Amino acid sequence: MTINFKKTYRFAVKSSLYITFFSTVLVGFLTHLFFKFSYQFCLVFAFCIAVFSFIVLQYRVERFIYKKVKKIYDDVALLESSTFMNQPITTDMATLTREVKKFATDKKLEIETLKVREEYRREFLGNVSHELKTPLFMVQGYLSTLLDGAMNDKTIRKKYLERAEKGVERLIYIVQDLDMISKLEIGELNLEITQFDIVKLIQNVFDLLEMKASKKDIILMFDMKYSIPIMVIGDQEKIQQVVMNLIVNSIKYGEKKGTTEVSIEDLTEEKLIVRVTDNGEGIVKKNISRLFERFYRVDKSGARTEGGSGLGLAIVKHIIEAHDEKIYVDSTYGVGSEFSFTLQKVKSKKKQL
Repeated sequence: MTINFKKTYRFAVKSSLYITFFSTVLVGFLTHLFFKFSYQFCLVFAFCIAVFSFIVLQYRVERFIYKKVKKIYDDVALLESSTFMNQPITTDMATLTREVKKFATDKKLEIETLKVREEYRREFLGNVSHELKTPLFMVQGYLSTLLDGAMNDKTIRKKYLERAEKGVERLIYIVQDLDMISKLEIGELNLEITQFDIVKLIQNVFDLLEMKASKKDIILMFDMKYSIPIMVIGDQEKIQQVVMNLIVNSIKYGEKKGTTEVSIEDLTEEKLIVRVTDNGEGIVKKNISRLFERFYRVDKSGARTEGGSGLGLAIVKHIIEAHDEKIYVDSTYGVGSEFSFTLQKVKSKKKQL
Protein backbone atom coordinates (compact mmCIF):
# COMPACT_ATOMS: atom_id res chain seq x y z
CA MET A 1 0.00 0.00 0.00
CA THR A 2 1.38 3.42 -0.91
CA ILE A 3 1.30 5.81 2.04
CA ASN A 4 -0.93 8.70 1.10
CA PHE A 5 -1.80 10.29 4.42
CA LYS A 6 -5.01 12.25 4.52
CA LYS A 7 -4.35 14.87 7.18
CA THR A 8 -6.95 16.05 9.65
CA TYR A 9 -6.38 19.10 11.85
CA ARG A 10 -9.61 19.10 13.84
CA PHE A 11 -8.23 17.25 16.85
CA ALA A 12 -5.07 19.36 17.00
CA VAL A 13 -6.90 22.68 16.56
CA LYS A 14 -9.54 21.98 19.22
CA SER A 15 -7.03 20.59 21.70
CA SER A 16 -4.63 23.51 21.24
CA LEU A 17 -7.48 26.00 21.74
CA TYR A 18 -8.45 24.30 25.01
CA ILE A 19 -4.84 24.39 26.21
CA THR A 20 -4.37 27.98 25.06
CA PHE A 21 -7.56 29.17 26.73
CA PHE A 22 -6.71 27.51 30.02
CA SER A 23 -3.05 28.62 29.96
CA THR A 24 -3.90 32.23 29.04
CA VAL A 25 -6.57 32.52 31.72
CA LEU A 26 -4.21 31.04 34.29
CA VAL A 27 -1.29 33.30 33.32
CA GLY A 28 -3.56 36.35 33.19
CA PHE A 29 -4.92 35.61 36.65
CA LEU A 30 -1.45 35.01 38.12
CA THR A 31 -0.08 38.14 36.47
CA HIS A 32 -2.96 40.19 37.84
CA LEU A 33 -2.47 38.65 41.23
CA PHE A 34 1.31 39.07 41.55
CA PHE A 35 2.29 41.56 38.84
CA LYS A 36 0.81 44.24 36.68
CA PHE A 37 -1.75 42.83 34.20
CA SER A 38 -0.86 43.29 30.49
CA TYR A 39 -3.13 42.47 27.52
CA GLN A 40 -0.17 42.49 25.15
CA PHE A 41 1.66 39.91 27.23
CA CYS A 42 -1.44 37.68 27.36
CA LEU A 43 -1.96 37.85 23.58
CA VAL A 44 1.67 37.01 22.83
CA PHE A 45 1.57 34.20 25.38
CA ALA A 46 -1.69 32.85 23.94
CA PHE A 47 -0.28 32.89 20.40
CA CYS A 48 2.88 31.07 21.41
CA ILE A 49 1.00 28.45 23.42
CA ALA A 50 -1.50 27.90 20.57
CA VAL A 51 1.24 27.37 17.95
CA PHE A 52 3.27 25.13 20.24
CA SER A 53 0.24 23.06 21.28
CA PHE A 54 -0.94 22.68 17.70
CA ILE A 55 2.47 21.48 16.47
CA VAL A 56 2.90 19.02 19.35
CA LEU A 57 -0.62 17.62 19.06
CA GLN A 58 -0.55 17.38 15.29
CA TYR A 59 2.81 15.67 15.45
CA ARG A 60 1.35 13.20 17.92
CA VAL A 61 -1.58 12.48 15.64
CA GLU A 62 0.68 11.97 12.64
CA ARG A 63 3.34 9.90 14.40
CA PHE A 64 1.44 7.89 17.00
CA ILE A 65 -2.23 7.59 16.09
CA TYR A 66 -1.32 7.40 12.42
CA LYS A 67 0.90 4.38 13.05
CA LYS A 68 -1.94 2.49 14.71
CA VAL A 69 -4.41 3.40 11.98
CA LYS A 70 -1.89 2.45 9.31
CA LYS A 71 -1.54 -0.98 10.89
CA ILE A 72 -5.28 -1.50 10.44
CA TYR A 73 -5.02 -0.54 6.79
CA ASP A 74 -2.00 -2.81 6.33
CA ASP A 75 -3.88 -5.75 7.87
CA VAL A 76 -6.84 -5.11 5.59
CA ALA A 77 -4.51 -4.75 2.61
CA LEU A 78 -3.37 -8.33 3.16
CA LEU A 79 -6.78 -9.35 1.80
CA GLU A 80 -5.91 -7.50 -1.44
CA SER A 81 -8.84 -5.14 -1.36
CA SER A 82 -8.56 -2.78 -4.29
CA THR A 83 -10.90 -0.42 -2.46
CA PHE A 84 -8.45 0.11 0.39
CA MET A 85 -5.37 -0.06 -1.81
CA ASN A 86 -6.51 2.95 -3.81
CA GLN A 87 -7.72 5.13 -0.93
CA PRO A 88 -5.69 7.55 1.18
CA ILE A 89 -5.19 6.67 4.83
CA THR A 90 -7.44 8.66 7.12
CA THR A 91 -7.18 9.16 10.88
CA ASP A 92 -10.83 10.08 11.16
CA MET A 93 -12.30 7.27 13.27
CA ALA A 94 -15.84 7.62 11.91
CA THR A 95 -14.61 7.40 8.32
CA LEU A 96 -12.32 4.50 9.14
CA THR A 97 -15.10 2.61 10.94
CA ARG A 98 -17.46 3.16 8.02
CA GLU A 99 -14.89 1.97 5.49
CA VAL A 100 -13.95 -1.12 7.47
CA LYS A 101 -17.62 -1.98 8.06
CA LYS A 102 -18.36 -1.63 4.34
CA PHE A 103 -15.32 -3.74 3.54
CA ALA A 104 -16.43 -6.46 5.95
CA THR A 105 -19.96 -6.48 4.51
CA ASP A 106 -18.67 -6.73 0.94
CA LYS A 107 -16.31 -9.55 1.88
CA LYS A 108 -19.11 -11.41 3.64
CA LEU A 109 -21.30 -11.19 0.53
CA GLU A 110 -18.38 -12.23 -1.64
CA ILE A 111 -17.69 -15.27 0.54
CA GLU A 112 -21.36 -16.29 0.52
CA THR A 113 -21.45 -15.94 -3.27
CA LEU A 114 -18.32 -18.06 -3.60
CA LYS A 115 -19.86 -20.74 -1.37
CA VAL A 116 -22.98 -20.84 -3.54
CA ARG A 117 -20.87 -21.04 -6.69
CA GLU A 118 -18.71 -23.77 -5.21
CA GLU A 119 -21.78 -25.80 -4.27
CA TYR A 120 -23.20 -25.30 -7.76
CA ARG A 121 -19.86 -26.30 -9.30
CA ARG A 122 -19.71 -29.52 -7.29
CA GLU A 123 -23.29 -30.39 -8.16
CA PHE A 124 -22.73 -29.54 -11.83
CA LEU A 125 -19.59 -31.67 -12.08
CA GLY A 126 -21.40 -34.52 -10.37
CA ASN A 127 -24.27 -34.25 -12.83
CA VAL A 128 -21.95 -34.09 -15.85
CA SER A 129 -20.06 -37.10 -14.55
CA HIS A 130 -23.27 -39.08 -14.08
CA GLU A 131 -24.75 -38.10 -17.45
CA LEU A 132 -21.58 -39.08 -19.32
CA LYS A 133 -20.82 -42.13 -17.20
CA THR A 134 -24.15 -43.85 -17.85
CA PRO A 135 -23.91 -44.09 -21.68
CA LEU A 136 -20.15 -44.70 -21.53
CA PHE A 137 -20.55 -47.72 -19.22
CA MET A 138 -23.45 -48.92 -21.37
CA VAL A 139 -21.33 -48.80 -24.54
CA GLN A 140 -18.38 -50.36 -22.75
CA GLY A 141 -20.56 -53.18 -21.40
CA TYR A 142 -22.03 -54.09 -24.80
CA LEU A 143 -18.65 -53.98 -26.54
CA SER A 144 -16.99 -56.04 -23.80
CA THR A 145 -19.74 -58.65 -24.08
CA LEU A 146 -19.21 -58.84 -27.82
CA LEU A 147 -15.43 -59.16 -27.42
CA ASP A 148 -15.88 -61.93 -24.86
CA GLY A 149 -17.50 -64.16 -27.48
CA ALA A 150 -21.02 -62.92 -28.11
CA MET A 151 -19.88 -61.46 -31.44
CA ASN A 152 -20.17 -64.90 -33.03
CA ASP A 153 -23.95 -64.84 -32.54
CA LYS A 154 -25.34 -62.63 -35.33
CA THR A 155 -28.58 -61.84 -33.50
CA ILE A 156 -26.84 -60.73 -30.26
CA ARG A 157 -24.13 -58.92 -32.22
CA LYS A 158 -26.63 -56.78 -34.12
CA LYS A 159 -28.72 -56.03 -31.01
CA TYR A 160 -25.71 -55.04 -28.90
CA LEU A 161 -24.18 -52.93 -31.63
CA GLU A 162 -27.47 -51.07 -32.06
CA ARG A 163 -27.66 -50.42 -28.31
CA ALA A 164 -24.03 -49.28 -28.25
CA GLU A 165 -24.82 -46.92 -31.11
CA LYS A 166 -27.67 -45.41 -29.08
CA GLY A 167 -25.26 -44.84 -26.21
CA VAL A 168 -22.81 -43.06 -28.50
CA GLU A 169 -25.63 -40.94 -29.93
CA ARG A 170 -26.61 -39.91 -26.41
CA LEU A 171 -23.01 -38.91 -25.66
CA ILE A 172 -22.85 -36.83 -28.85
CA TYR A 173 -26.18 -35.20 -27.97
CA ILE A 174 -24.94 -34.21 -24.50
CA VAL A 175 -21.63 -32.84 -25.83
CA GLN A 176 -23.38 -30.84 -28.58
CA ASP A 177 -25.81 -29.32 -26.07
CA LEU A 178 -22.97 -28.42 -23.69
CA ASP A 179 -21.06 -26.85 -26.57
CA MET A 180 -24.11 -24.78 -27.56
CA ILE A 181 -24.66 -23.51 -24.00
CA SER A 182 -20.98 -22.59 -23.65
CA LYS A 183 -21.06 -20.65 -26.92
CA LEU A 184 -24.27 -18.87 -25.92
CA GLU A 185 -22.79 -17.86 -22.57
CA ILE A 186 -19.61 -16.36 -24.02
CA GLY A 187 -21.36 -14.87 -27.05
CA GLU A 188 -19.63 -16.97 -29.70
CA LEU A 189 -22.83 -18.42 -31.13
CA ASN A 190 -24.05 -15.78 -33.57
CA LEU A 191 -27.77 -15.40 -34.10
CA GLU A 192 -29.10 -15.11 -37.65
CA ILE A 193 -31.89 -12.61 -37.12
CA THR A 194 -34.67 -12.80 -39.72
CA GLN A 195 -38.42 -12.34 -40.00
CA PHE A 196 -40.52 -15.50 -39.92
CA ASP A 197 -44.01 -16.80 -39.25
CA ILE A 198 -44.19 -18.13 -35.69
CA VAL A 199 -47.47 -19.98 -36.43
CA LYS A 200 -45.87 -21.95 -39.26
CA LEU A 201 -42.83 -22.68 -37.11
CA ILE A 202 -44.96 -24.12 -34.28
CA GLN A 203 -46.97 -26.22 -36.75
CA ASN A 204 -43.69 -27.64 -38.11
CA VAL A 205 -42.70 -28.64 -34.58
CA PHE A 206 -46.11 -30.28 -34.10
CA ASP A 207 -45.54 -32.32 -37.26
CA LEU A 208 -42.06 -33.40 -36.12
CA LEU A 209 -43.24 -34.47 -32.67
CA GLU A 210 -46.58 -35.97 -33.66
CA MET A 211 -45.38 -39.58 -33.39
CA LYS A 212 -43.64 -38.97 -30.06
CA ALA A 213 -46.82 -37.44 -28.63
CA SER A 214 -49.03 -40.22 -30.00
CA LYS A 215 -47.08 -42.81 -28.00
CA LYS A 216 -48.52 -41.21 -24.85
CA ASP A 217 -51.85 -40.30 -26.46
CA ILE A 218 -51.03 -36.60 -25.99
CA ILE A 219 -52.70 -34.14 -28.36
CA LEU A 220 -50.61 -31.24 -29.69
CA MET A 221 -52.83 -28.28 -30.54
CA PHE A 222 -53.22 -24.51 -30.81
CA ASP A 223 -55.61 -22.72 -28.49
CA MET A 224 -57.40 -21.36 -31.55
CA LYS A 225 -57.18 -21.32 -35.35
CA TYR A 226 -54.56 -18.84 -36.58
CA SER A 227 -55.66 -18.12 -40.14
CA ILE A 228 -53.09 -15.42 -40.91
CA PRO A 229 -49.29 -15.47 -40.42
CA ILE A 230 -47.86 -13.83 -37.28
CA MET A 231 -44.46 -12.44 -38.18
CA VAL A 232 -41.75 -12.14 -35.54
CA ILE A 233 -38.06 -11.22 -35.46
CA GLY A 234 -35.39 -13.67 -34.29
CA ASP A 235 -33.19 -16.60 -35.19
CA GLN A 236 -35.71 -18.99 -36.74
CA GLU A 237 -33.63 -22.12 -36.18
CA LYS A 238 -32.93 -21.30 -32.53
CA ILE A 239 -36.53 -20.32 -31.78
CA GLN A 240 -37.66 -23.60 -33.34
CA GLN A 241 -35.29 -25.38 -30.96
CA VAL A 242 -36.85 -23.46 -28.06
CA VAL A 243 -40.38 -24.48 -29.07
CA MET A 244 -39.30 -28.07 -29.69
CA ASN A 245 -37.54 -28.36 -26.31
CA LEU A 246 -40.56 -26.96 -24.47
CA ILE A 247 -43.03 -29.26 -26.25
CA VAL A 248 -40.76 -32.30 -25.80
CA ASN A 249 -40.58 -31.43 -22.11
CA SER A 250 -44.37 -31.22 -21.90
CA ILE A 251 -44.71 -34.61 -23.60
CA LYS A 252 -42.06 -36.15 -21.36
CA TYR A 253 -43.77 -35.09 -18.13
CA GLY A 254 -47.32 -34.98 -19.48
CA GLU A 255 -50.13 -37.30 -18.47
CA LYS A 256 -51.28 -40.00 -20.86
CA LYS A 257 -54.27 -38.92 -22.96
CA GLY A 258 -53.43 -35.33 -22.05
CA THR A 259 -52.91 -32.19 -24.12
CA THR A 260 -50.15 -29.74 -24.94
CA GLU A 261 -51.60 -26.41 -26.02
CA VAL A 262 -49.72 -23.53 -27.62
CA SER A 263 -51.11 -20.00 -27.70
CA ILE A 264 -49.79 -16.75 -29.18
CA GLU A 265 -50.88 -13.50 -27.58
CA ASP A 266 -50.05 -9.82 -27.95
CA LEU A 267 -48.15 -8.58 -24.91
CA THR A 268 -47.38 -5.00 -25.99
CA GLU A 269 -47.32 -3.11 -29.27
CA GLU A 270 -43.83 -4.46 -29.93
CA LYS A 271 -43.89 -7.83 -28.16
CA LEU A 272 -45.92 -11.02 -28.22
CA ILE A 273 -45.83 -13.98 -25.87
CA VAL A 274 -45.86 -17.67 -26.81
CA ARG A 275 -47.34 -19.99 -24.17
CA VAL A 276 -46.83 -23.77 -24.01
CA THR A 277 -49.34 -25.26 -21.56
CA ASP A 278 -49.83 -28.87 -20.51
CA ASN A 279 -52.04 -30.71 -18.04
CA GLY A 280 -49.25 -32.95 -16.77
CA GLU A 281 -48.01 -33.63 -13.27
CA GLY A 282 -46.87 -30.06 -12.64
CA ILE A 283 -43.84 -28.88 -10.68
CA VAL A 284 -43.40 -28.44 -6.94
CA LYS A 285 -42.90 -24.74 -6.12
CA LYS A 286 -39.48 -25.23 -4.50
CA ASN A 287 -38.12 -26.73 -7.74
CA ILE A 288 -39.27 -23.98 -10.11
CA SER A 289 -36.34 -21.64 -9.41
CA ARG A 290 -33.85 -24.34 -10.46
CA LEU A 291 -35.57 -25.60 -13.60
CA PHE A 292 -33.17 -23.83 -15.98
CA GLU A 293 -29.99 -25.14 -14.36
CA ARG A 294 -27.87 -27.54 -16.37
CA PHE A 295 -28.74 -31.20 -15.75
CA TYR A 296 -31.23 -30.29 -13.03
CA ARG A 297 -34.09 -32.78 -12.99
CA VAL A 298 -37.19 -32.59 -10.84
CA ASP A 299 -37.52 -36.37 -11.05
CA LYS A 300 -34.01 -37.66 -10.44
CA SER A 301 -34.78 -41.23 -11.46
CA GLY A 302 -37.70 -41.41 -13.88
CA ALA A 303 -36.65 -38.48 -16.06
CA ARG A 304 -33.62 -40.29 -17.44
CA THR A 305 -35.74 -43.13 -18.74
CA GLU A 306 -37.35 -40.60 -21.09
CA GLY A 307 -33.98 -39.78 -22.65
CA GLY A 308 -32.64 -36.31 -23.38
CA SER A 309 -29.47 -34.63 -22.22
CA GLY A 310 -30.91 -32.81 -19.20
CA LEU A 311 -29.91 -29.55 -20.86
CA GLY A 312 -33.10 -28.73 -22.75
CA LEU A 313 -34.45 -26.01 -20.47
CA ALA A 314 -30.97 -24.56 -19.91
CA ILE A 315 -30.61 -24.18 -23.69
CA VAL A 316 -34.07 -22.61 -23.92
CA LYS A 317 -33.15 -20.01 -21.30
CA HIS A 318 -29.85 -19.11 -22.98
CA ILE A 319 -31.39 -18.81 -26.45
CA ILE A 320 -34.22 -16.57 -25.22
CA GLU A 321 -31.80 -14.38 -23.23
CA ALA A 322 -29.52 -14.16 -26.29
CA HIS A 323 -32.51 -12.58 -28.06
CA ASP A 324 -32.86 -10.11 -25.14
CA GLU A 325 -36.25 -11.64 -24.37
CA LYS A 326 -37.83 -13.14 -21.24
CA ILE A 327 -38.98 -16.64 -20.31
CA TYR A 328 -41.51 -17.43 -17.59
CA VAL A 329 -42.73 -20.51 -15.74
CA ASP A 330 -46.07 -20.99 -14.03
CA SER A 331 -46.84 -24.40 -12.59
CA THR A 332 -49.18 -25.98 -10.08
CA TYR A 333 -48.31 -29.43 -8.82
CA GLY A 334 -50.93 -31.95 -9.87
CA VAL A 335 -52.54 -29.54 -12.34
CA GLY A 336 -49.99 -28.72 -15.04
CA SER A 337 -47.34 -26.29 -16.21
CA GLU A 338 -47.05 -23.31 -18.51
CA PHE A 339 -43.78 -22.14 -20.07
CA SER A 340 -43.93 -18.86 -21.95
CA PHE A 341 -41.45 -16.59 -23.72
CA THR A 342 -41.58 -13.23 -25.45
CA LEU A 343 -40.61 -12.33 -29.02
CA GLN A 344 -40.39 -9.10 -30.96
CA LYS A 345 -43.18 -8.56 -33.47
CA VAL A 346 -42.76 -7.30 -37.00
CA LYS A 347 -44.49 -3.93 -37.26
CA SER A 348 -47.24 -3.84 -39.83
CA LYS A 349 -46.85 -1.52 -42.84
CA LYS A 350 -49.91 0.45 -41.77
CA LYS A 351 -48.32 1.30 -38.45
CA GLN A 352 -45.02 2.16 -40.12
CA LEU A 353 -46.86 4.61 -42.44
